[in-house]
Amino acid sequence: MALKVLSALDSAKTQYYHFKAIVIAGMGLFTDAYDLFCILPVMKLIGRLYYEGTDGKPGVTPPSVVSATVAIALLGTVIGQLVFGWLGDRIGRRRVYGISLMLMVCSSIGCGFSICRTRKCVLTSLSFFRFLLGVGIGGDYPLSATIMSEFANKRTRGSFVAGVFSMQGFGILAGSAVTMIFSKAFEYGSRLPSGYTNAKDLVSSGSPLGSMRIPAEADLVWRLILMFGALPAVLTYYWRMMMPETARYTALVEHNIRQAVKDMDMVMDKVFDVSLDKIEEETEVVPDSPSYGLFSKQFFRHHGQNLFACATAWFLVDIVFYSSTLFQSQIYKAKLPCSEHMNIYQEAFKVAKLQAIIAICSTIPGYWATIYFIDRIGRVKIQFMGFFFMSICLFAIGIPYDTYWDKHANPFFFLLYGLTFFFSNFGPNATTFIVPAELFPARFRSSCHGISGAAGKVGAIIGSIGFLWASQCRKSHNKQVEIDACHIDKGCHIDNGYHPGIGMSTSLIILGVICVLGMVITYFFTPETKGRSLEENEKENEISEVVFRRSTTNASELGHGPTIYPAEARKL
Repeated sequence: MALKVLSALDSAKTQYYHFKAIVIAGMGLFTDAYDLFCILPVMKLIGRLYYEGTDGKPGVTPPSVVSATVAIALLGTVIGQLVFGWLGDRIGRRRVYGISLMLMVCSSIGCGFSICRTRKCVLTSLSFFRFLLGVGIGGDYPLSATIMSEFANKRTRGSFVAGVFSMQGFGILAGSAVTMIFSKAFEYGSRLPSGYTNAKDLVSSGSPLGSMRIPAEADLVWRLILMFGALPAVLTYYWRMMMPETARYTALVEHNIRQAVKDMDMVMDKVFDVSLDKIEEETEVVPDSPSYGLFSKQFFRHHGQNLFACATAWFLVDIVFYSSTLFQSQIYKAKLPCSEHMNIYQEAFKVAKLQAIIAICSTIPGYWATIYFIDRIGRVKIQFMGFFFMSICLFAIGIPYDTYWDKHANPFFFLLYGLTFFFSNFGPNATTFIVPAELFPARFRSSCHGISGAAGKVGAIIGSIGFLWASQCRKSHNKQVEIDACHIDKGCHIDNGYHPGIGMSTSLIILGVICVLGMVITYFFTPETKGRSLEENEKENEISEVVFRRSTTNASELGHGPTIYPAEARKL
């Protein structure tokens, strides 16, 4: 029989505190998406400010610098997920929850608050604080998912955890909106004309800022954009500190049932129908936790398959999701004017605007579809379906890319591109965040979520950097055509600063194959957790293991015996 405090949480009605917890817990995901989607326009601003232009074109941040800037934040995220995930199980979710948030706040401010103006100093400072930002964001992943899953009832738990994850959508819109607002405001204030080569009467000095004929105040724009991402996190810090420890951690790990009941009775209405003293009198003795530790043989026997399924699926989907930058260049080439026809503010504004449109049309609807369907059709079906349709879209883009899409970015191309994002979020990008928070015992839950997420961010590094370089052509074709006064390469072309790769078509086909592999992992290894309590999920594998050992023992001793099926196992 389950503890009454946990049974009460599983059957509690949806109430105000659940929605409040979604907003509080979702700030880490908000900051993650904000940083991810504002870094591209920020890199364009830095390129114009700190790098010399050539042949009448504005400066561009070298690919190696962009790759390093992205990779160091993702590396910090890997470390943060492992460290804070372990701490969440070791000393409690609430005790380290505020630390990860303050780390995000301070590092977001630090990213923009660089006192130096030289290229080397700015990039060094930015990389250092982006690493710390990644640590904070990584720490928030396992803590937010675990806290929300342990607060939620079993009927709508998937929707609540998906709601936390959907805060990424608000982060995407906020990053784009803030970039557009600051870009337009500074453009209006400076009265800078359109075009790179036509700007006059601007500040000139011996620094790159002057030699590129860029207004000196433009150096404030990217700093303000990065620092503004800390504001929502600051606003929720007080409420995060006021959150109690989850009842499951207090009752099952700390073995303090009385405190668990008091905490839940304080923040949630009408959870318990009887008095605290009555619950304590009727509460069973807390079952002793098994003595085995994380990474022990017993752990892998009971939970190894689940950890493998969660970590591998997250690893695979993040390769595909973060490598979306492979064909963003095609989107920008088709829809944006050439850079020499835009001033520094216009380029940042238009890139952010295009990102917002893509997010509104495909990414955000995917989040909300997951919220609506996750507790209706289940995690496994959504994850399998997402991988399937992502593979179809990637094959449809990749196979004819060199012969057709590279020269014909028509509406059907944008539809396929948008569907890739939609089925990523209405699919494995969301479910890989949800499932690890439901499968494992309370004393391992945060650590296992952190391990799974860390595997995902390793995949993100491969996707955003490895495939970005691999997607370059095997060799360049110098034939060009002029379209709208912009020289656009016709045929395959290696971008400046890159080396020859395997080509865009081959890269996209490989991504499609990765999605197929994700389908295999989902079908054969990922268990369904819909409609079941966290305690039922964590005990199923242990019961199955006991039954398996009993059945094999009986068979060896007697030579025969009845077969025990999983349904019978749950009765033991």
